[in-house]
Amino acid sequence: MLLAADIGNTNITLGVFDGDKIVHSWRLSTEITRTEDEYGVFLKNLLRETNLDTKVKSAVISSVVVQLTERIETALKKYMGIDSLIISHKIATNVTLKTDNRSQIGADRIANACAASILYKSPAIVVDFGTATSFDIVNKDNEFIGGIITAGMKIQADALSSKTSKLPKLNIEAPEHAIGHNTIDAMLSGIVRGHAAMIDGLIEECEKELGYKTTIIATGGYSSVISKYLKRKFDYINPDLTLQGMKILYDLNSK
Repeated sequence: MLLAADIGNTNITLGVFDGDKIVHSWRLSTEITRTEDEYGVFLKNLLRETNLDTKVKSAVISSVVVQLTERIETALKKYMGIDSLIISHKIATNVTLKTDNRSQIGADRIANACAASILYKSPAIVVDFGTATSFDIVNKDNEFIGGIITAGMKIQADALSSKTSKLPKLNIEAPEHAIGHNTIDAMLSGIVRGHAAMIDGLIEECEKELGYKTTIIATGGYSSVISKYLKRKFDYINPDLTLQGMKILYDLNSK
């Protein structure tokens, strides 16, 4: 079995693959202060709870938090005897990485592009709703050419509440009306409907530059919240796209 660890700025998403199927998954808070020993004990106990600690034989890590990449790699080796593949621009990929500086491409974006190419038809745009909302674009020649990165909805909500004296903290959820008749609904409409309008506009601009229509795939926690407000609907919503891309990359680099 394979453990996939997607280390993001806010959460660490874990998935255990049995073949191509995810049999268990977890979402944890990213804790930058945890030591490799703390992560090692925690991960071992987490897998032990589902009787997987002796079944997982390898790992693949996607990380945008530099401080945790080596720490978790070392923890898996020290406590479970597992070697890890670290996703970066240096490994073999099933898409051509064609950006100005390949070393700056986030590992999660590489995984998204590779998953989109294999699981869905190219050309494709992956819209990933995480701490940031990113657009990862694979053109008709199966090249990852870059995309767009903007503040995610939670960043927007946190900024509104922290930078103003009267606006409350809130959970992201779908507003019933475009016109908010109270402060919370007004904030939610601006964040959710505003985000949807942004996505519609940016997809239109991207396809105009490409010169052709693309397959639109959404992933990340807020994809289902935003989808009903889009004029151009997502072709697919796949919450596990990044993990599946990591599995594809592991298999490709294990041959």
